Amino acid sequence: MSESGTNAIVWFRRDLRLSDNPAWAVATGSADEVVPVFVLDDTLLDAAGPFRRAQLLGEVAALDATIREHTGGRLFLRRADPAQVLADLVDDRTVGVFWNDDVAPYATARDARVEAALSCPVQRFWGTLFHRPGSVLTGKGTLSKVFTPFYNRWIVTDVDPWPTPGSASVATGPGESLDALVQAAGPAPLPPGEAGAADRLADWARRADNYLTDRDTPSIEGTSMLSSDLKFGTLSPRHIAQYLGTTTSGREGFVRQLSWRDWWAHTLYEFPALTTASVRPEYDNIAWRYDEADFSAWATGQTGYPIVDAGMRQLAQTGWMHNRVRMITASFLVKDLLIDWRHGERHFRKLLIDADLAQNGGNWQWVAGTGPDAAPYFRIFNPTSQSRKFDPHGAYIRTWVPELSALDSKAIHEPAAAAPLDLAGAGVILGDTYPAPIVDHAFARERTLAAYKAVKES
Repeated sequence: MSESGTNAIVWFRRDLRLSDNPAWAVATGSADEVVPVFVLDDTLLDAAGPFRRAQLLGEVAALDATIREHTGGRLFLRRADPAQVLADLVDDRTVGVFWNDDVAPYATARDARVEAALSCPVQRFWGTLFHRPGSVLTGKGTLSKVFTPFYNRWIVTDVDPWPTPGSASVATGPGESLDALVQAAGPAPLPPGEAGAADRLADWARRADNYLTDRDTPSIEGTSMLSSDLKFGTLSPRHIAQYLGTTTSGREGFVRQLSWRDWWAHTLYEFPALTTASVRPEYDNIAWRYDEADFSAWATGQTGYPIVDAGMRQLAQTGWMHNRVRMITASFLVKDLLIDWRHGERHFRKLLIDADLAQNGGNWQWVAGTGPDAAPYFRIFNPTSQSRKFDPHGAYIRTWVPELSALDSKAIHEPAAAAPLDLAGAGVILGDTYPAPIVDHAFARERTLAAYKAVKES
């Protein structure tokens, strides 16, 4: 750090980029020198599964490389309490600490503690969202509990301008090494940094026109693969929307998903218990059942329902799952096994590379029918019908449940209903090489309807 002139501290968190980053831009125009800081928080690091941990460490290393390449500075990496780290970096030349806010309850409590420990001004921005919480409201001045009205407001809401970067130099002081952590975690599952994110965005732009027709087919590349970049902030949602535009129905449909992301973030900001309590409190009285064997079968992809098993194995082996299959597997846990959605939310959050508290919690509540704008409780996915509709030839199932790969395109969706000779010819032995269904869907549907109806009537 320079010993003369003013300095500004930028605390990177979920905004691991220099471009289109309001905290970075304002800081570089507010002082002679900027000190970029990333604090490895063991609470968050320990909560991440192997895929997200590896991706996070890769993104932090890539940010350091970007800072070195473009500014000649270095990222100040620390592994300690962020309040102590930032307080120690502040001196009488510090004009402020700058960061982009997060809606997660842990982050808001931590940030309040950090701000209280600092002896200089703090400037906070919303560089992780398209619109900041509280800026997209109904005519009555409230956050809409229904998504479509929120989207209709969101799309016409004026965008708060973000500044352009200034000309401050960037500090080159020492930081802790990531080498041991990176070696232990292994390579990032996705090419990290702004360069990797830019490549994914460019690739998505070549496919985005077909989004509405391709997005529900898990065997093809019909979705953007940008969720990790939004999670870690290697791309801003504003840049994505601007880059893609809305000139086709596919692009417009994808930009609508950025609004869905904002809506859940704004909802978590107003309802911090989104992952621990039903938004509709009456549904916290559902008589859930918890069967350890059933949960384990679901988590390991051994339910006897091929589309469910394919999705859960994809998650376990890669840290990612196709969006349509996320809905199918979540519905199976909640509506077929009648297991509390919170168990599934925590399992997904642990393993997903792109796990975002607001999106994951909100989407689980949507499937469970407990959220503000939820699928009706009586909408219960039939996993076999969903499989036949969205994976008609069984290509996705064959990839992730290879023991069924020799079955034909009809039998592969429901091996338990296949003729014994067809099973034998494909080398499938139910209960041995592949499990029999752990629950009968028709029975499970009636059981779930009764459990939800009991709450509604009470």
